[in-house]
Amino acid sequence: MQIVSAPFDHPDALKLNDLVLQEYAQRYGDPEGDATVLDPSMFQPPRGLYLLAYDEAQRPVATGGWRSMDAARGADEEDENYADGDAELKRMFVVPQARGQGLARRILALLEQDAREAGRTRMVLETGMKQPEAIGLYTSAGYEPAVEKFGFYRFHEDSRCFTKLLR
Repeated sequence: MQIVSAPFDHPDALKLNDLVLQEYAQRYGDPEGDATVLDPSMFQPPRGLYLLAYDEAQRPVATGGWRSMDAARGADEEDENYADGDAELKRMFVVPQARGQGLARRILALLEQDAREAGRTRMVLETGMKQPEAIGLYTSAGYEPAVEKFGFYRFHEDSRCFTKLLR
C-alpha cells in the first residue's frame, strides 16, 4: 500500500468521499450522510493534511485528514467547543475490500505525527454510535471520550467525541 498527501478535492479523494458519505447515509438513515462543511483549503499544510492510500493496482482504497480548529474568537464565529491547538480528524475511511489490513491505523499515525509537527496539541474527532469499528480503532489508539462534545454534531444523541493529547 502506498499512502500519499493529496488535496481534499483530488478526483480520488472526491470518489472516496462520496463512498464514505453513502456509508454514513446507510448507517444513520440521513440522505446527506454528513452535513459538516468542509473546504479543500482546510486540509492544506501547515493547517491540515489529507492522505490517500492506494493498493498495488493503484486504486484509491483509504483516506483520512486533519484540519486545524481553534476556539471561536468573535460573534461571527459559531462556538463548536474546539480549543486552541486542536487538530480535527475528518473523513477516515477504508473501502470494504481493503479493511482489516491496518490501513486506518497507519493513516491515523501519520496524521497524528503531522499535526504534532505542525504545533497542534490535541487531536479531536467526532464519530457515531453506529460506527463501532471506528470507536474501536480510536480507543485502541489511545483516544479517550471527550468531557465536552464538540463539532457540528455535538448535540446529536448518537454522536461520540474523542480526544488525544499530541505530546
